[in-house]
Amino acid sequence: MLNKIVPIAAVSYTVLLATVCLITLKNVPDIGVSFGDKIFHFLAYGLLTILWFGTFLLNFKMANKPAVYYALILAVVFGIIIEVLQGTLTVSRSLDVYDMVANTLGALLASLILIVKNKVLR
Repeated sequence: MLNKIVPIAAVSYTVLLATVCLITLKNVPDIGVSFGDKIFHFLAYGLLTILWFGTFLLNFKMANKPAVYYALILAVVFGIIIEVLQGTLTVSRSLDVYDMVANTLGALLASLILIVKNKVLR
């Protein structure tokens, strides 16, 4: 059952994340947290990495170690592509290097957690 839900969740989340990052968001409430946008990027790309790790592990039948690496690469490349698209396709958004850093750090932390949890490096 999980091997059916995880890839649907991964693809759906990826499409949702791309959509949210490329549309104009109006009337977004200020949560009053300094660097709230960067925290969102960090958490969003950490979750993206975990979902794709599950997909690679369960559906592509990869071993833990390559599944973590593929998920990490996918998340980092996806984050870079989205930022470039924000700078080129949208009027209300702009390319932000710090968003790329937050995306990458979120993906790296999720990967590290997966490596430690699954003892991938042994």
